Amino acid sequence: MLCAGKDSSSVVQWSQCPPAGGSRNCRDGPEPEPQSSETEWDLVNAATYRRRGGSAAEGAMSRSQDRSRWAFSAAVGDLRSVTVKDEGWTFLILQLKEPSTSCSTSCSTSSTLPPLHFHQGGSREFLDSLRRFALLSESAEDEACLLVSTPNRALSQSFENLLDDNNYSLVHKFRRDPYVTTLGSFSKVTNYILEALRGAEEAQQRPPEEVADLLGDIIPGLEINQQEEPGFEVITRVDLGVRPPVSRAAPLSPEDWRRHRDAEGSMVDTQRLRHAVFKGGLCHAVRKEAWKFLLGFYPWSSTLEERKSLHRAKTDEYFRMKLQWKSVSEEQERRNSRLRDYRSLIEKDVNRTDRTNRFYEGLDNPGLVLLHDVLMTYCMYDFDLGYVQGMSDLLSPILYVMESEVDAFWCFVSFMDQMHQNFEEQMQGMKTQLIQLSTLLRLLDLSFWNYLEAQDSGYLYFCFRWLLIRFKRELSFQDVLRLWEVLWTGLPCQNFHLLVCCSILDSEKQKIMEEKYGFNEILKHINELSMKLDIEEILQKAEGIYEQIRSCKDRPRSISVILGLDSEAGDAQQEAPFSNGHGGDVSCEQRGAGAAVGGAKPGRADLISRTS
Repeated sequence: MLCAGKDSSSVVQWSQCPPAGGSRNCRDGPEPEPQSSETEWDLVNAATYRRRGGSAAEGAMSRSQDRSRWAFSAAVGDLRSVTVKDEGWTFLILQLKEPSTSCSTSCSTSSTLPPLHFHQGGSREFLDSLRRFALLSESAEDEACLLVSTPNRALSQSFENLLDDNNYSLVHKFRRDPYVTTLGSFSKVTNYILEALRGAEEAQQRPPEEVADLLGDIIPGLEINQQEEPGFEVITRVDLGVRPPVSRAAPLSPEDWRRHRDAEGSMVDTQRLRHAVFKGGLCHAVRKEAWKFLLGFYPWSSTLEERKSLHRAKTDEYFRMKLQWKSVSEEQERRNSRLRDYRSLIEKDVNRTDRTNRFYEGLDNPGLVLLHDVLMTYCMYDFDLGYVQGMSDLLSPILYVMESEVDAFWCFVSFMDQMHQNFEEQMQGMKTQLIQLSTLLRLLDLSFWNYLEAQDSGYLYFCFRWLLIRFKRELSFQDVLRLWEVLWTGLPCQNFHLLVCCSILDSEKQKIMEEKYGFNEILKHINELSMKLDIEEILQKAEGIYEQIRSCKDRPRSISVILGLDSEAGDAQQEAPFSNGHGGDVSCEQRGAGAAVGGAKPGRADLISRTS
C-alpha cells in the first residue's frame, strides 16, 4: 500500500501485518498507521516515492519496483462493465469480459481489476472520456452498473491514455474551465478539435451550421451573428476609404521623461507625454516609475511628497491584508474551502509562470515567492473574485518591472480593475469583447468575415486567449511589456486592443483564404502564431485601422460606441488616463450576404429595406 506522508512531501510503503508468526515488510522504520480504511485499495499513479537514506540508484530501483507492483493495464475492448460505488466516497469497479492476456496486474487471475478511486475527484471525467471509445449503458439488474460495448473497429487504447489531451473533448474541458483550457489545452490545437466539437461518431452527420451553436452554448449569452431579424437585409455598405500610412517612434528615454516633471515632481503636459508613450513605448529604465502613472497608482498631478505619503499608506494597507492570510492556521484553512482552493490554484500556476524568464527561473526563486504572496494578498483584497487561473500571467510582467511586491500589488489591482470582467464567472467581459470584435471585423473586411462564417468560425473563438490575458501568450516577454504600456495610455481610443486583434487578423487573412483553411486549420494556424508576431508592425497597422475608421464620415454608430468616437465619448476619452478596456455592449446585425456592421436600428451608414 502506498500512502502519502503527512506533509505530502514523500510516499511510504506499508503492508498490513499478517497473523502471529508472519513477517512484516516495512521499509521506512516503524509501520505507519493507515491513512484511511481503504486498506484493500491500490493507489495507482502515486506521488513520487522518496525513500529516506540509501543511494540514488537504490531509490530509482525502489520507485520502479513500486510502480510495477501496483500498476495495471487493460484494453478497452476487454472491458465488460464499470460499476459506480458510493460509500462516502466514489470508486469504480471495472469488470473484464474474461481473464485477458492483455491485462497485466497482480490480480490477473481474476476478471475484476483493482477498484479505482480518484483522490482529487475525476470519476465522472474518467467515464466521460471512456464514452469516447465505448458505449456505456445501464444494466437492467443494477442501475449503478454500466455495461460496456465497443464499436467493431479494434480498440487497443489503455486506461493511462484515456485522459490524454489529444483524446479528451475540448468542448467538455472548455465548458468546465475555460481558463485552463484556453491557457493549456488550446495551445495544443491539432486535427482532433473538429471531431471533439462534433463528436467522433456524428462528425459526418451534424450540419455544419450547428457547430457555432455548440460553441455558443459554451459561453451562455455569446450570440454572435445570431441576431437575425427575418424580413430585412442590408443593401448598402460603408466605404472606409484608403487606410492612411502611420509611423512609429523611438521609445521614450529617461531624459524625455524627466522633461515632463516640474520642480515639485508633478507630471506636466501629460497629454503629449502619453502620446509619446503610445507612439514609441518606454525605455526599460523608465518603466518602474512610468507604469505607476499609466496604471493609476500615482495621480499624474501628484507631487513627489504626495506620492511618498501615498506609498507609505499603501504599504501599510498591503501588509495588513497580507497578514490576514499569513496568520490563518492550518485548522482554520481546513474549514475554509475557498481559501484552500485559491492557495492550491496559485501554487500550481506560480510554478509554471514564465519559468524561462531569469526573474522566475530555477528552484526556490525569490521572484516566485513574491508572485505567490501578491496573488494570495489579492484574494484578501477581492475575495469574491479571489484567484482565477490566468491572473498570474497578468501579474508576472508587472512584478518583473516593479521588483517590489507592494508596488506590483497596487499596479496589479489597477490592471485588474480593467480586466475584472474577463475573470468573472459569467465572463461578461469576454462576451462583450468577442461581439465587439466581430462587429469591427465585419466593417473592416466583410469578405473575410463572410469566409470565417462559412467555416463556422464567425464567433472568433480562436481570439479568446488574446482577449483573456491581453496577448500574454502570443508575444515575447519584452513585446508584452511594450504592448501593455501602449494600451495603458488609453490612446488613440478606447478598446484599442480590439484593433490590435483586427491588425493580426488582417495580416493573416490572405493566407487563410488562399489556402482555403477550414474550421480546424484556422484554429491551428492562429494558435501557431504564438511568438512569431512583430509587435511594432502590429501596432502600426492597428493605428492605421483606427485612423481609417475615424476619418469615415458614414461610420456606423455602433462602431463609434465601441471605440468611443462619439463627440461626448471622445471628449471624455481625452481626459481619462486610461481606458476601462470594455466599452459598451453592442448588438450585432444580422448575418447573410452583403451584411454590414451596425446596430439593429437603421442609421446613416446602414440603410435597411424590407424584403417581401
